[in-house]
Amino acid sequence: MKKALFVWGGWEGHEPQQCVAIFVPFLEKNGYQVEVSHSLDSFLDKEKLNQLDLIVPVWTMGSITQEQEHGLLEAVASGVGIAGWHGGMGDSFRNNTGYQFMVGGQWVAHPGGIVDYQVNIISPDDPLVADLHDFWMHSEQYYMHVDPSNIVLATTTFRGTREMPWIEGCTMPVVWKRKYGQGRVFYTSLGHVARDFQVPEAKTIMERGLLWASR
Repeated sequence: MKKALFVWGGWEGHEPQQCVAIFVPFLEKNGYQVEVSHSLDSFLDKEKLNQLDLIVPVWTMGSITQEQEHGLLEAVASGVGIAGWHGGMGDSFRNNTGYQFMVGGQWVAHPGGIVDYQVNIISPDDPLVADLHDFWMHSEQYYMHVDPSNIVLATTTFRGTREMPWIEGCTMPVVWKRKYGQGRVFYTSLGHVARDFQVPEAKTIMERGLLWASR
């Protein structure tokens, strides 16, 4: 039986516990033994981490110790998969560039707050987004600093950003996958709050990402 670990906490505005509750049953139905933790000390147990197939961090705007970060990065580099969404993975530890390097990006702005924006599928032959079409979200449109080595699967283009006209027309990655050592890394900037996953495409992409990233 495969094993997955969710670690949630940080800023409650992203509804980390509610979002975790969406995906734990999905993994259990797919044969995973799932543990849910509310402590970053979960990253200190090297022996336990190495027995995992998947780590799902759901922690926004927090701080992580050097030892905790090292434990997480070492596990992923050794082959444990990692997958996550929005600020729970893409805006977790702002002072930790090593963590951001592993993720492949870092949130820096969401112009306009909650807006309507389109997500464009750009790699329709990839199994993670196969059979999906462009779709709309009513949520935060993430502007991120991203790693050029990411394999980008979906993007969004900023339109009507009157308060930040210099990014008008900028196309930004929304969904990507990458490697970190021997580990698979999956990220989507969708999922500001739990109701965002009521959009079928957003939920499907995350579900596929969890399975893909898993060891």
